[in-house]
Amino acid sequence: MTGMAQTRNPSLWWRLSWQLSLVIIVVVVSVIIGLCIWAATIMSPNIAMEGKIVSVIAQAAVLDREGNMHLLETPGMKALKEENGALWFVAATTKGASVSYGTIPPAYTTLAPLVHLFDDADIRGSATTNEIATIENVETAIGEVRILFGGVADKGWPVLALLARSYPIYISLIAIALPAIFLAVPHIVGRALTKVSDVAGKAAEIDPRRHGARLPVDGIPKEVAPLVIAFNGALERLEGEFKKRRRFLIDAAHELRTPIAIMQTRIDGMPERQQERRRLLNDVARLAETAEQLLDFERNDQAVMLNEPMDLVEIARSAVADLAPLAIAGGYQISFQNDLEAIERKGNPPALLRAVANLIRNAIDHGGNSGMIMVFVSKDGRIEVSDEGPGIPPEHQEFVFEPFYRVTPKNAGAGLGLSLVRQVAANHGGQVSIKSAETGTQVAIHL
Repeated sequence: MTGMAQTRNPSLWWRLSWQLSLVIIVVVVSVIIGLCIWAATIMSPNIAMEGKIVSVIAQAAVLDREGNMHLLETPGMKALKEENGALWFVAATTKGASVSYGTIPPAYTTLAPLVHLFDDADIRGSATTNEIATIENVETAIGEVRILFGGVADKGWPVLALLARSYPIYISLIAIALPAIFLAVPHIVGRALTKVSDVAGKAAEIDPRRHGARLPVDGIPKEVAPLVIAFNGALERLEGEFKKRRRFLIDAAHELRTPIAIMQTRIDGMPERQQERRRLLNDVARLAETAEQLLDFERNDQAVMLNEPMDLVEIARSAVADLAPLAIAGGYQISFQNDLEAIERKGNPPALLRAVANLIRNAIDHGGNSGMIMVFVSKDGRIEVSDEGPGIPPEHQEFVFEPFYRVTPKNAGAGLGLSLVRQVAANHGGQVSIKSAETGTQVAIHL
């Protein structure tokens, strides 16, 4: 069930982290592309072919013995000329050696001999010509070469060219941004959800027996606050219904006391049929015990005062002393043993006394009316009650602490004794264990 719940309920932290990271990445990429588009509108249209032209000329440039410049007919140069019929260019060394190709527009013929004087230029917007020209420089085997070219303004994609040329900038930016995104965003989201996680932890710690517990609303994101407020409202309504049930059970148990007492008085006054009279007295006694257990059950369910000092040895000894006559009358021997003279704890002494008494009474009721009932207090705060009666079948052992559960329907009692014991132990932060074989049962309270 836990695995299914995790599958159906994906992590909000993970979802917000990757979605926010994706949004930031998309924004960064969009900004980079937008800047390139903007740059393409203000830069020369020749930029799309600039890199290819400069590279081809740099590979083809050579000087002869007289210092004249020539361009070899390399495969790249041949392909460049075939693919761009309107291409023209003038390539010159910084010393003035030059070579040209194509038909140079008249507006630039006077500029051709001066190309070696320019390092970089974007030439356009003249009223005398629509031709767009560009001057670029490149390092070659014969030194620096400066190139004036044009006739390719309608070729290629300037935006892609700008992306290709500016990759050192945006790759570095992304390389720095991505780790920051994937580390910072999860941290920020985690910090934002910390308060929600704290509230979830407090909700898991709420004890239904401790009334008045509410989840804090301060510091909770306003989107989550309505859920917390609704949860607190549900707790308040549940507590109201619980108080009604508790009041009903307490009132019912109290109301039962009067008719039970009247019945006992009347039965005691019966002059004849002594066997029937004893049977009726036993039935009424069991009814009275059930009423008292109901009261104990509700008192323990709402127990909140658990800070009184108490001596486990003294409590167990008192329970044995109170019930020893009943055990002896039932055909048992009863003994009490302890590791230490006193074992101090904090808790509710009357509640713990009732719990130990319930264990001893349970042993009297189900011990087979023979053998030894042993009460032992260990030095680690364990109170054990064992008998030598018929054991509890394994299939029943995990249920005997449930309210109103009885191993067999004909068992005497209402099935509240061991439930009360577990309740008292839980109130004190302890637990109850049971060991049973074919002969003998041991029940222990661990505090």
